[in-house]
Amino acid sequence: MGTKSKKGAINRNLLVGLITLSTFGLIACDDSSESSSEKDLTKNSGLEVSLFADGAFLQPPKIVDCETAQGTATKCYQFITSGAPAGRAPGPFCPRTIDDGADVSGSWFSKDGEGDLVDLTGNFILTLDDYYGDEKWLLYDAKTGKVRYTADKASCSGAARPDVEEQYKQNCIECELSYLDEDFSLTYLIPSTPIPSAHAGRLHTVGIALDGTELSGPAPISEILGSYTIAAFDDCGGHINLHQGYHYHSTTGCSNASVSDDGHAPLIGYAVDGYGIYAMRDAKGNEESLDECRGTTDDTRGYHYHAASPSENMFIGCLHGESVRPAGGPPGGGPDGGPPGGRPDGAPNEAGGPPPEHR
Repeated sequence: MGTKSKKGAINRNLLVGLITLSTFGLIACDDSSESSSEKDLTKNSGLEVSLFADGAFLQPPKIVDCETAQGTATKCYQFITSGAPAGRAPGPFCPRTIDDGADVSGSWFSKDGEGDLVDLTGNFILTLDDYYGDEKWLLYDAKTGKVRYTADKASCSGAARPDVEEQYKQNCIECELSYLDEDFSLTYLIPSTPIPSAHAGRLHTVGIALDGTELSGPAPISEILGSYTIAAFDDCGGHINLHQGYHYHSTTGCSNASVSDDGHAPLIGYAVDGYGIYAMRDAKGNEESLDECRGTTDDTRGYHYHAASPSENMFIGCLHGESVRPAGGPPGGGPDGGPPGGRPDGAPNEAGGPPPEHR
């Protein structure tokens, strides 16, 4: 099966256009002057708000008081997003017929769990039984050649969950942003200055991309494939559900910032502990030597992460820093690396309790 083409390299200049702090209208949580607030927001904090894409947030980010899962009182950026990637429309996802090519289809993890995503073409759907070595796969109508996919909100809700409803098995799963509630939003609290943790933390919600959408933890592949479903991604490595909106499970470059002058891998977003997450390879195609969390340190960026390859079903391995404890529990990991207790807005994690939607 062919690896992912670069048809998903979508107008990156639009996504990573640098935004001045005056555009954001940033304000601090105290009553200090605007110039003082701007200075506080930009000085060596690790997280550079100006690198987020125009339209990434529903309202100007601000700094608020917060507490980490480990009990440290600190200051956090509060980001409120719409669940949609700034600057582009998600998709396409599922092919409509077994004749559809890569130009009108999305992508999926490779069965080897490494390297690039594979093109989710009509032929891929047609040959799923051979690809996975299981003759039960049949996501299309043999008479018409039409692919079965979740074509409305009800089927999206019934299929995008660990316990897929029986009538939605043997489907290619896709959802639309229009299915989200009218007042849908997500709130992220990320330390303004990263705080190294004594123990690496587990994580479900990884962080936030520069286009304002969630960098999610691993998708539950065994449940997805066990129900004979494919939770289709677009070419950027993301898809939609009713509780996270659009979110990434891999990175293919769509949210990348520009490559830095030193040729270091481009920034793709920030982890929930405030450290930057960069692409896997630098401008010369080289990878760095990383720790268990997929992190390393240099003089320019300090400690930072590098994302795994698109089909590895992960961005980073663990959290190097402390993450914030909002209502509902910490988004990234519990105290001292314990199990995570909730998403940034207090809603459940993908692999957590109800509501059960997970993809």
